[in-house]
Amino acid sequence: MQEDESRATAYTTLAAGPDFRHELEIKRSRFITVIRRSGDEEGARNLVAGLRKEFHDARHHCSAFVLGPDRDIQRSNDDGEPSGTAGIPMLEALLRRETLPGVTDLSDVTAVVVRYFGGILLGAGGLVRAYSESVSSALDLAPLVRRRRLRICSVEVPHSAAGRLENDLRAAGYVMAETSYEARTTVLRVALADQPDELDRAAARLASLTAGSAVLRPEEAEWIDVPF
Repeated sequence: MQEDESRATAYTTLAAGPDFRHELEIKRSRFITVIRRSGDEEGARNLVAGLRKEFHDARHHCSAFVLGPDRDIQRSNDDGEPSGTAGIPMLEALLRRETLPGVTDLSDVTAVVVRYFGGILLGAGGLVRAYSESVSSALDLAPLVRRRRLRICSVEVPHSAAGRLENDLRAAGYVMAETSYEARTTVLRVALADQPDELDRAAARLASLTAGSAVLRPEEAEWIDVPF
């Protein structure tokens, strides 16, 4: 399913940037959690492969990932731990994460927990708790953003009016996308909620700001990161 065909109009994911890492020690075993924003299965599996090389002497490299605005791709791997004690608890920690009160919509995230065995057996229940806690503790500290499906609309104005209009639109709370420059005009792009009434309100606001001289032209829909 393509992102623009998704039923969802927003979800939460890891902020763009480097991998996020967090470590716990539980009964002398080291649990190193690495979380990466992943747009597809190849990216998720690349993280696992890279960590196998980096932590080549570790006993386990357990993983879980959830992908897509509708979270329709979900995978987990116990990597040698007793079945159901590592990958599934990790996946559940991702799926059950509340990103807003009552909202569980975390996606496009891969979690890998590298375990160095400390010599003390944890038992099945202990392993489930350890792997779940490892991912949950990392998510407590990881930077997250909202990813929203927004309709990009262009506004063509004279160069002399572009700066002021952009400032007015930002002050009104609109999300600005890429700006381009033509020979005689500047093309501002505004990202709006992909809903007809929102487009109507934005067109009315634009007409008010420009005395009716500028026209809002809807273009494609895009997924854009928006801070909480």
